Amino acid sequence: MIFLPFSVRGRPWLAIAGLAGLLAVVPLVACVTAWASQASSAVHVIDQARVEAPAGADAPAAASASQVQRLPDEWTSSRPGFAGTVVYRLDLPPAPSADPRALYLPRACGAIEVRWAGHTILQRPQAGPPRCDQAQLVALPGDTARGGLVEVRLAGRPRSETLLRQDAGYFGAPRVGPEWLLHARAERQRAAGVWLPRMLAAMLGLFALGWLAVALWGGAAIAGPTGLLLGGAALLEARELWLGWLPAGRPAEAAVAMLIAALAGGTVLWLQRWEGARRRRVEAALLAQVLLVPLTVLVVPAALVHDAALGWWVVHWLQVAVAVGVCVRALHRGGRASSPWVAAGGGLALAFAAVEWAVQAGAGDLPASQPTEYALPVLLAGLTLAAARHFVASTRGEVEAQAAMEQEVARRTAEIEQRYAEMAEARIEQVAEAERKRIAGDLHDDLGAKLLTIVHTSSDERISTLAREALEEMRLSVRGLTGKPVKVADALADWRAETVSRLGQAGIQVDWMTEHDNDERHLAARAYVQTTRILREAVSNIIKHSGANACTIRCVIDETDFNLVIQDNGRGIPLELDGKLDRGHGMASMKRRAKQLAGQCLVESGPGFGTVIRLTLPL
Repeated sequence: MIFLPFSVRGRPWLAIAGLAGLLAVVPLVACVTAWASQASSAVHVIDQARVEAPAGADAPAAASASQVQRLPDEWTSSRPGFAGTVVYRLDLPPAPSADPRALYLPRACGAIEVRWAGHTILQRPQAGPPRCDQAQLVALPGDTARGGLVEVRLAGRPRSETLLRQDAGYFGAPRVGPEWLLHARAERQRAAGVWLPRMLAAMLGLFALGWLAVALWGGAAIAGPTGLLLGGAALLEARELWLGWLPAGRPAEAAVAMLIAALAGGTVLWLQRWEGARRRRVEAALLAQVLLVPLTVLVVPAALVHDAALGWWVVHWLQVAVAVGVCVRALHRGGRASSPWVAAGGGLALAFAAVEWAVQAGAGDLPASQPTEYALPVLLAGLTLAAARHFVASTRGEVEAQAAMEQEVARRTAEIEQRYAEMAEARIEQVAEAERKRIAGDLHDDLGAKLLTIVHTSSDERISTLAREALEEMRLSVRGLTGKPVKVADALADWRAETVSRLGQAGIQVDWMTEHDNDERHLAARAYVQTTRILREAVSNIIKHSGANACTIRCVIDETDFNLVIQDNGRGIPLELDGKLDRGHGMASMKRRAKQLAGQCLVESGPGFGTVIRLTLPL
C-alpha cells in the first residue's frame, strides 16, 4: 500500500525499487542481529570476584579477609577511606572455541597488575592522575582455555583524598572472550574515552591560541577571556597528558583545582566583557581565588581534599550564576537581542555543573562517562561562535567608525585648508591694500602736488591742459587704488558731466538716457575706474574719428549686469579697417579692460550708420 501512489502516478519502477530495497534490508538486519547475538554470547561478563585486601593501618578489619564482591566495585561505597592494594580473583570460564582469548578491563582506576599462574601478564603503574576510563585489553595465555583464576591487583586511593570522584579506587566488571572481538570493543572505548577528548582538547587549544593572538594584536575586549577559557578547557580535557609529569597526589590535584577555578573565573570575566563592563575588584578577587584554591588543596588534611573541592565548586557555581544574572539583566535593559541566548546558555551550563556536583558528591552510581566531559566542549563551541560573531560585529563597527572618522578628518582638513587659504588670501589682500594705499598716498601727495603746481603756474595753455588731464587721470587711479566703492547714482553723475562737457566742447550733441539717477547700489572701485576709462576712450574716438554731430548714451542696470550703450551718427568704420579694430591701441584697451572685469565690450559699425559700442559688466 505504501508504493501504491507511485504506481498510480505512472511510476511502477519506483515501487519495485522500494520493495527490492526493503527485501534487501531485512536480511541485512537479520545478519547484524544474529552477529551481535553470537558476539554477545561469546563474551562472558564477570560480575563478581573474590576480593582480598591486605590488613593494615589504613584498611578496615573486615577487608583483610577474602570475600565475594559484586562488580563493578567503587571503593567509595564498598571500602570508604581505604587506601592501598586490593586483590581481585576472577574465575575464567572454559573457552567455547579455540580462538585466542583476552581479558577486557573496561575501567580500573589506580595502578594495575594482572597475574596468571604466578606470572605477571600486565602491569600499569600510576604516574599522576590517570584517566580511569582507559580500557585495558590483556591477552590471555593459551592454557586459560580450560578456565582458572586470574589475579588483578589494584592500588587505588579513597575518594576523600582525590579532587574528582572518578579518580578514586574503582574496578569495573571485566569481560573475557575472543581477542578479536574484545579488541574492537576496547578500541571503541579508547576512541571515546581517550582520543575524542584529546581531539577536543587540541581543537580547543587551537581556538585558544587564535583568540589569544587576537587579544595580543589589540582585538575585541572579549578575545582575551575567550582565549583563557578555551585554553583552560583544553588543559582540563587533556589532563592525563601533561599532569602525568607531576607527582601523583597533591600536586596533580592542586593543578586540576587551579584549572577549575580558572574556568569559573574566566566564565565570569567573559560574561562581563559580553555585557560591556569591566570591574577591577572582581578581576582581582578572581585572580586571588585562582591562587587560593590550589593552596587550599595543598594544605588541608588528606581526608578533606574532596570535601574542600566540593565547597569550592559551590562557590564557583554561585559566582557564575550571579554573573549570568547580572549579564542578562544588563543586556535586557540595554535592549540587546543576545540576552535570551546568554540566559539559555548560562542556564544550561549551570545545570550541567549542578549535575556534575551531584555526581562528585556521591549521588547515585558513578556514570560511565562524566556529563561535563562532552558538554563542556559543546558549550565552549557555542561560546566561541558567539564571541566570533561579537568580534566580527565589533570589527565591522570599528571599520565603519574608522571610515566615518576618516571622512570627518578629511572634511575637517578641507575646512582647515579652506580657512587657511581664506586667511592667506585675506592676508595678501591686506598687504596689497596697504601697498595700494601707500602708492595712492605717494601719487596724491607727490605727483598730484606737482601737477597742480604746473596747472596753476604754467603760462602755456597746452601744457596747463595736459597737466590738468594728467591730474584727473591720477585722481582716478588714486580712487581705484584706495578701493572705496562708489554709488551708482554718483558714478552716473560724474560720467554724464564729463561726457557732456567733452562732447559739447567738440560741438557734438549728447542724448544721455538712464533711469538710475537715484540708484543706491554701489560699484566696486575697480569697476568704476575701468568703466570711466572705457567711456573716456569711446568719447575720444567719437571726437577724433567719427565725424558725428550727435551721440546717444543709454545706461541700463538690472539685477546682475551693468549695461552701457554708446552710439554716434558718424561715418562709421571704413571697410578696409573691418576686422582690424583690435589692432588699434584704443579699441584693444577697451576690450581688455572689460575682460579684466569679467565682462565684454562689443563694437558694431558700418559705413553710413555710425558706430555702436556695447559694454556689459557684472555687478
